Amino acid sequence: MLDLLIIGSGPAGLSASIYAKRANLKFLVAEKEYLGTGQIAESMQVDNYIGHVGSNGYDLGEIFRQDAEKLGVEFYEAQAVQINHEKENWITLFDNGETIESRTIIYAAGATHRRLQIPGEDTFRGKGVSYCAICDGAFFQDKTVAVIGGGDTALDDALYLSDIASKVYLIHRRNEFRGSENNVLRVKSKENIELVLSANAVEVKGEEQVSSLVLDNGREISVNGVFVAIGMEPQSKLLENLVVRNEDGYIVADETGKTTAPGIFAAGDVRTKKLRQVVTAVADGANAVISSMEYIKKD
Repeated sequence: MLDLLIIGSGPAGLSASIYAKRANLKFLVAEKEYLGTGQIAESMQVDNYIGHVGSNGYDLGEIFRQDAEKLGVEFYEAQAVQINHEKENWITLFDNGETIESRTIIYAAGATHRRLQIPGEDTFRGKGVSYCAICDGAFFQDKTVAVIGGGDTALDDALYLSDIASKVYLIHRRNEFRGSENNVLRVKSKENIELVLSANAVEVKGEEQVSSLVLDNGREISVNGVFVAIGMEPQSKLLENLVVRNEDGYIVADETGKTTAPGIFAAGDVRTKKLRQVVTAVADGANAVISSMEYIKKD
């Protein structure tokens, strides 16, 4: 039986693995994708993680994984499909039919950005299509970009990008925004933000990089970047009957990672928090291991 099972091999899970290894815990990192490193691999460039400013997101993810491998961290390639509580331990069933028993679990499965599901979106992901304005906005200095969405995230992204880009198109499928009135007023006051309402994006065009965005109203706008801000989907369904989640599906947990289920800890983008960035994911992983150790010692 393991002391700890870490589910997820993004920055949170890899950070947890390093702390768990140094603490001499008996553990494994379960990952659903071979040699996975999480969403960070999708970032064109990371300019907000100290010590690695300017790194390509994929390369930075590889560095995190290599650091874990140097310490001898063991990985288990399979997707967790069910978790059961049995005699104060946790039994995790995987899609290969195998089970792993552990005293504690750090759940770091992350969250995924909702996609537009239109032609060109996947082709130009990392080549002008982005899902994180804070991560990638700096690469569009004095350029033209589009933000797609109608909630506060989209409004915040448009405001953030308006201080970087020369022109921001804010595209929303409805005639009114779902975000706060204060944000709407701020957006409307920005001279370089143009509202494009009652319109849907239907195609992203370009050659090596994004060059334009086609809308269903017949308009095609020239842009250098497209920022998709239509929401996130936390990968928390596996725990829906075990822990408390908020209305958006995020696992309710503070920076200690403690959930409402004894012995299960949440780390990274899957938990409730304000800022979902690599720096907070790494911190979550470390904190969750400390909480796991405290739980084990207490029993």
